[in-house]
Amino acid sequence: MAKQNAVKEEPLEKQLWKAADKLRKNIDAAEYKHIALGLIFLKYISDSFEELYRKLQAETDNGADPEDRDEYRAERVFFVPETARWSYLLSKAKQPDIGKYVDKAMDAIEKENRSLKGVLPKVYARQNLDPASLGGLIDLVGNITLGDARSRSADMLGKVFEYFLGEFALAEGKKGGQFYTPRSVVELLVEMLEPYEGRVFDPCCGSGGMFVHSEKFVTEHQGRVNDISIYGQESNQTTWRLCKMNLAIRGIDSSQVKCNNEGSFFNDVHKDLKADFIIANPPFNVSDWGGELLRNDGRWKYGVPPVGNANFAWMQHFIYHLAPTGQAGIVLAKGSLTSKTSGEGEIRKRLIESNLIDCIVNLPGKLFLNTQIPASLWFLNRDRENGKFRDRSEEILFIDARNLGHLINRRTRELSQADIDEITGTYHNWRNKDGNYKDIPGFCASAPISRVAELDYVLTPGRYVGLANNEEDFDFKERFQTLKAELENQFKEEEKLNERILDNLKRIEL
Repeated sequence: MAKQNAVKEEPLEKQLWKAADKLRKNIDAAEYKHIALGLIFLKYISDSFEELYRKLQAETDNGADPEDRDEYRAERVFFVPETARWSYLLSKAKQPDIGKYVDKAMDAIEKENRSLKGVLPKVYARQNLDPASLGGLIDLVGNITLGDARSRSADMLGKVFEYFLGEFALAEGKKGGQFYTPRSVVELLVEMLEPYEGRVFDPCCGSGGMFVHSEKFVTEHQGRVNDISIYGQESNQTTWRLCKMNLAIRGIDSSQVKCNNEGSFFNDVHKDLKADFIIANPPFNVSDWGGELLRNDGRWKYGVPPVGNANFAWMQHFIYHLAPTGQAGIVLAKGSLTSKTSGEGEIRKRLIESNLIDCIVNLPGKLFLNTQIPASLWFLNRDRENGKFRDRSEEILFIDARNLGHLINRRTRELSQADIDEITGTYHNWRNKDGNYKDIPGFCASAPISRVAELDYVLTPGRYVGLANNEEDFDFKERFQTLKAELENQFKEEEKLNERILDNLKRIEL
């Protein structure tokens, strides 16, 4: 009997995305994301509410009241009015005015829960949303269930929510990337910094991925989630709403995640905050950040940033908010490692001489959805002589990770868990007192500050790590001939294919 190949079942979140995307029809991804993500959020809070509701019903003889709002506040569960519960909406899913029922449900939930005021989407009664498609999407989201345990339900719904965020960012392309930092980059930042406890801050927080993975990191390492508190700021109100839902679906306190359209430079809503960890992905090379109005700002301790580029304004904003022993992991355009335009080189020199820069990671291309600009990671530490780690005050670790990662489609690359582990392990071995670090040609090097000064304070990792051992004997002529042969074979195959197409067209004409 022929051996059958086992078919690996796709994860639930991937199956749901494919089905939901089919229901999208003529709606743009930018608009559809609010429709789909809003329903996933509604399903989460309804599941959480109904589980506690049933529990309270069973305890009415002991004085419990399933309609008492305080019972739900005590358990950090959102109260859901009857006409907003998932079971009610499911019963209306086939009706032509289902969109009105969902919009009213969102409105009712906001009225009952002050922390959600102005957060939930009310976009379901629009004419371009086919009622049948909306009903199908409600049925689809209704399939997200993992038993009655709220923690498992929240974990699954959170996973689906995050997966959908990433897929919508891919579908939107450049615009989508503005609210979403790729998951593998977020995981790398969080695992490098290890935010077990303290205040975590992101002043350009997008959809909240940095916060989600910080709390996930603590949980996975048997820490206590309540030992960290999060602070954030976002200037785009639509993105802030996504962030609030993304955090609420995991039960993360988002009371200190604020929205203001003036932005962090002009309206710093956490002005007095000194954070233990800053994890951020600010927009690259922003030229219209209002720098001409902030020439005398007290944050520019290391030099006034140029009016035409906000990179080093962001850098100094982060440093301003770091506690005396604080650490930061920041994504910046690769040009920030070398630029000398309008005093940027002098600012970088002062940062280096002030003993703030711990590690620089050169990232592979095509990781970010909204830009093709090459990116790097900067890791800063206010106290590089502290007792928690070894004294690294006279050196900087350089990691060149350009050759890591794999393509997930023609335009987008991501880091695997093995890639993340390799980079993270290198940094921790270098930083920790009992680490077993050694330079690896072509990948990592620990360079003294004196060497960085010799190279004019340029921080490009390639300058320090050199070539890999297997590249030192690189035969350019041999490689050129190989590539030439491969191209010639490719052209021959294309010619044969064109000939076959022409033959088939002739037969059709005959």
